[in-house]
Amino acid sequence: MNKPFISLCPEITRANALTLMDWLEDEDVTRYLSDSRHVSRFIEQVIDRVQLPILTHLFNQGGRFFMAYDQHDVPVGFVRLVKAGTDCEMVLVIGNRDNWGRKLGAGAIREGMKLAFFDMRAEKLIAKIHPDNARSLKAFLHSGFMLESETPAMKSLVMSSARYLRFLHENPAAHISDIYITEIDKARLRSLIELENSSDIFELEHEIERAIVVDPLKVPEDVVTMNSKALLQVNNEALEVSLVYPEDADDRAGKVSVCSGIGTAILGYKEGDAFSWRIPNRTCHIRIEKVLYQPEAAGDFHL
Repeated sequence: MNKPFISLCPEITRANALTLMDWLEDEDVTRYLSDSRHVSRFIEQVIDRVQLPILTHLFNQGGRFFMAYDQHDVPVGFVRLVKAGTDCEMVLVIGNRDNWGRKLGAGAIREGMKLAFFDMRAEKLIAKIHPDNARSLKAFLHSGFMLESETPAMKSLVMSSARYLRFLHENPAAHISDIYITEIDKARLRSLIELENSSDIFELEHEIERAIVVDPLKVPEDVVTMNSKALLQVNNEALEVSLVYPEDADDRAGKVSVCSGIGTAILGYKEGDAFSWRIPNRTCHIRIEKVLYQPEAAGDFHL
């Protein structure tokens, strides 16, 4: 649980806006942000003129804006994604200097890539970085970006969608464990994704793409597969659930849809795995205590 964890939340509150203003008053934070003064003026005007607790719609004009939170739900920065055609540009800031060096930037980049490629369907993700911004350059290059072009004032780094899918398997994030999915479950879940209209379905697609695919006859019996029943610890509270397809979901019976927050979170993990997951506006700390029933282990391959 001490490994770097970042989640991106699209909701921007008035309190978030005030935090952003504090960050943007720090010259070390804004030194390489070309539009920092414009952003500061915009936030100040919003706070003065709009007396609303939620300001999300104002921040998403001309792009999509996300607050970055750590595993304790403390805001540590922001990510802005601006799509133009099939390309998308990412702007990333870790706002408090005390958080620099904790690899939170790398976590925010990974979450931004997930959104850009799975939710916004970008073909290419671009980061334009000042040559002297050594921290950002290192973080993006370590996250798989490649140098596309450079001038004395700017380096343009890119990640293609095809390269990103390879990167998911070859360079898994430090804070997550490998997950496993059977060939049959993957095929059924892919079909489900094509029909599902949920705004969060991209999270499930991401998990399927990063999963290690195994033969149903060879999947370890302690892995949470579809229609498995498992005992969880969620924020230190015991919870017994069955992981089911949406049409079989029943919260009262403990049957959670694979499209739900908890359902997507536990797919493919095994006994003993512990991880953090944001559901939907708070971070849950989840541990797979025991797989009580797995169809493949029981020989129930018809489920």
